[in-house]
Amino acid sequence: MQNAERAVVENPRRELAFAGPAPGFSVLLKRNCSISPAALARVFAFLVAVTLGIGIGFAAAGAWLVLPFAGIEVVVLATAFIVNGRHAADYERIERAGERLTVEVSEAGRTEHHEMPVRATRVRMARDGRAARVLLSSNGRDFEVGRHLHEPARAELAAELARRMQN
Repeated sequence: MQNAERAVVENPRRELAFAGPAPGFSVLLKRNCSISPAALARVFAFLVAVTLGIGIGFAAAGAWLVLPFAGIEVVVLATAFIVNGRHAADYERIERAGERLTVEVSEAGRTEHHEMPVRATRVRMARDGRAARVLLSSNGRDFEVGRHLHEPARAELAAELARRMQN
């Protein structure tokens, strides 16, 4: 019993990756966000305070041109944080219910839904340069899934999807 509990604690995502029995399943793939929005705001506030503090210090010492560049740095940093924040909640959901496969992709607040028949859908791996991609092909269209996973996990995803779609 202790070994089984340790396996769940060591790799909980792998245990919870596919919910449901083989004929019907659901998998949710999300970005790995290592910082909460509140913590990110605190980091940003600290960086702004330090940058503007240094700028004001140099301006008080007579080097006033440092202050506008500190302001530009704060604007560029805010832009980078906003772009990062827009993609923090991106996800992919793949669900099989009966003979229908649904792929839901959310990127930068925009969500797309794709439905396809399980029997007409094939899972395949494709290489673009160095990276491997997992594609669901149905009716002449390809849908990429697993973009938020590292390459070995993409191969596992493709194998598991293929196995579960055959049942």
